[in-house]
Amino acid sequence: MRALTILHTNDLHAKLTIAKAERIRLERASVGSPALLLDAGDAIGSGNATFRPDGEPALDHMSDTGYDAMAVGNREFHFTQMGFHAKARRARFPMLSANVRSRSDAIPLPCIPLVRFDDLGLGSVCVFGLTVPMITERMSVKHLSPYVFEDPFEAAKRVVTQERPACDLLVCLSHCGLAVDRRLAATVRGLDIIIGGHTHAELPTGEMVEGTLIAHAGSHARWLGRVHVAGEPGDWQLAAELVAL
Repeated sequence: MRALTILHTNDLHAKLTIAKAERIRLERASVGSPALLLDAGDAIGSGNATFRPDGEPALDHMSDTGYDAMAVGNREFHFTQMGFHAKARRARFPMLSANVRSRSDAIPLPCIPLVRFDDLGLGSVCVFGLTVPMITERMSVKHLSPYVFEDPFEAAKRVVTQERPACDLLVCLSHCGLAVDRRLAATVRGLDIIIGGHTHAELPTGEMVEGTLIAHAGSHARWLGRVHVAGEPGDWQLAAELVAL
């Protein structure tokens, strides 16, 4: 039987201390199966409109802890090119958002839509990100930013259509809130797991919606989420729990 453990956090807001990071490293070392360490966004301390020109120290700390990927949260986004890149530059792991795009090919994004992990003994594990839309085509302020957000449901449907055939496990890192995650699970078929954030919800044993497991781990580094995956592609056994940090 194949097995994977996914450890996850969300909405850390720069509260990942050295002691809590060490607890996460020990948890990862203790699992008896391959593991991923993921974050669902809002890990940094800067606000939506502010940024540190030299980057975010919290991302150095997460990189040292061994995070494999994180979703772009509203705190990691900035409406300027300089600000968005500054907020992301110190992450030594992929930052993910499938529903943000640049208005011009000449303006790069500091994030990618998804990442694949093919070395976990589980087949192909695909992880993609979704971000709560900060600037959309319907907003009058759209011309102030080189970036615009697509509807997360449309982005999720596109990812499922493109990636599901070659993916054995499809994981969505969603910084859109619990209500949106429930709707995603109910309406976008093909998602195995949604690891979410933004609304600071705590789901002690996760929540199953139409066969998709939703997992949230509160906020401010109080909890580490743990999702257990076992079985075979198409017949995964999924369970979630929270571990106090």
